[in-house]
Amino acid sequence: MKALTLYLRFTVFLFLCTQAHGQSSRLDLRQSASHASDIILPAKEASLSFFSRPTLALYKPSGTGPFPALVLVHQCGGLQSAASNWQNLSVLFWARAAVDRGHVVLVLDSLGPRGIDEVCLGPKGGLNWPRGVKDALLAATHLQSLDYVDRQRVFLLGFSWGGSVGLLASSKQWVDALSDTAGRFTAVAALYPRCHGAATLSDTFIASDIDRPLLVITAELDTETPSSECIGRLEAARQQGAPVRWHTYGQATHCWDCRNLDGYSKTVFGRAVSYRYSHEATHDSVARVFSFFSGVAPR
Repeated sequence: MKALTLYLRFTVFLFLCTQAHGQSSRLDLRQSASHASDIILPAKEASLSFFSRPTLALYKPSGTGPFPALVLVHQCGGLQSAASNWQNLSVLFWARAAVDRGHVVLVLDSLGPRGIDEVCLGPKGGLNWPRGVKDALLAATHLQSLDYVDRQRVFLLGFSWGGSVGLLASSKQWVDALSDTAGRFTAVAALYPRCHGAATLSDTFIASDIDRPLLVITAELDTETPSSECIGRLEAARQQGAPVRWHTYGQATHCWDCRNLDGYSKTVFGRAVSYRYSHEATHDSVARVFSFFSGVAPR
């Protein structure tokens, strides 16, 4: 009887510690997300034409809907750079592809409205991973408030930094901590995301509590966010019941869809990185992403 009593006390102690850790983690995430204020999301649709520039904007197909909707989350360099006159044309490419397929699109910009140039080497101007996830969740809630949006079919498509935001937004714990509403993404697609590194709660961006369909597309020749750091973690998550799937392009690099960065090279944390645009991988990934979204059951 004494042994049973000690066992029960120990079990209760472990339970209380787990609960306390969970509460602490949620508070940590909320506090971290408060380091930068909310951005103002567009209420009116913009026109998407040949002359459009990548910017925080809302686009919709012609008609009354309701349409499925998509939040596009950019790479660590944002949507444009005044210093180099660079524009993120790949995000515009994806926005057009989504609208052509009957999706409302909200192009998110977590950097520009805050006067941040990039977050490639770490948080800047209060923009960290929790703030990025909260930006995305607020964008989802915003889309769900529009009468021409199908509230049960709101997706996230992220690239590199934005892909990692998508991985974290697939975690129930992260969403519970950072969302003040019941809004969630129906599914997430992440292209060439970072899967390993400090993400506040652990050293991985692929949580064990992913409970919404997740598609991850990586590249074997990617030396910036290596595919090898994703696959094992995705396999472990799937073994624990997470609804994850993935695909790897054998001859593609990081940012394979970035036509105007073809040939770009840099050094990231001591690693040589180069980008090569791939027409084949770009158009195949478009087909995979929208086939994945169309096959997801409404939530």
